[in-house]
Amino acid sequence: MHRIVNPLLKHIIHRSSHDATSRKLCLQYLKSLRILHLNDYKTIFLGETDLSESLITGDKFPYEDNLNWPAWTVVHAGNSQGWIPWRYRVYLRDDLPLRQQDDMFQEFCDFLSITYGKCAIVVKEKKRLRVKTEGSNQEGDTIHPQAISHPNLLNIKHCPEIARATGHELLSVPFDYNYLHPMDAVWSSLKWFIINNRKDFSLTSLERTYSYQCILFSDLIGKGIEATSPSKWKVAVNKVRRWENYYLDKFS
Repeated sequence: MHRIVNPLLKHIIHRSSHDATSRKLCLQYLKSLRILHLNDYKTIFLGETDLSESLITGDKFPYEDNLNWPAWTVVHAGNSQGWIPWRYRVYLRDDLPLRQQDDMFQEFCDFLSITYGKCAIVVKEKKRLRVKTEGSNQEGDTIHPQAISHPNLLNIKHCPEIARATGHELLSVPFDYNYLHPMDAVWSSLKWFIINNRKDFSLTSLERTYSYQCILFSDLIGKGIEATSPSKWKVAVNKVRRWENYYLDKFS
């Protein structure tokens, strides 16, 4: 059972670790989001998730985390009503040039301008470690090594400029409050669908010496995304809104 749920529970909430700095960042984010709402900006949650080869095939190996298995990254977005009608993207994690990332985000912003008008695009902040600087007792932020070796596709250097140029604003949920971004719940639903239905999208060929397994990868991902219904989206977004209202009241 541990091996099955491990890919679904990568983001653990440590609410007790919120210090004054993280609370301030959270309040700034929430106030900025509310101001944009007052100016008729639509909230769009843009997210990504990694799908390992073993999650797709169902094959399990000892010490799997230490093996260099291929991983695919799914990028999609939604709002309070469900998935937006944008064609999601699937990339091979280690085979995507930065220029293509910029082009993808530019296309996404152009689509939002045509479909929704002004939007507040909300993404998740990269993980950071707190370290004390030399000769000082104050702590500073540094990028976590894992964030360097596996950078988020959506933390592109030119994203804020691209968003503003097309009439949008890009906001990042502080890392300590990543559960204020509903995409994690949606991605979990996608991964459970893959686990429970991958056999229905597999074709096996048995020959005299070898056997082959063909997985209809595109169909599996597409059906998994469709299975996340608008009602599931509303549940996830309403939970986020309750936390937002709680923190606005508590931190103000």
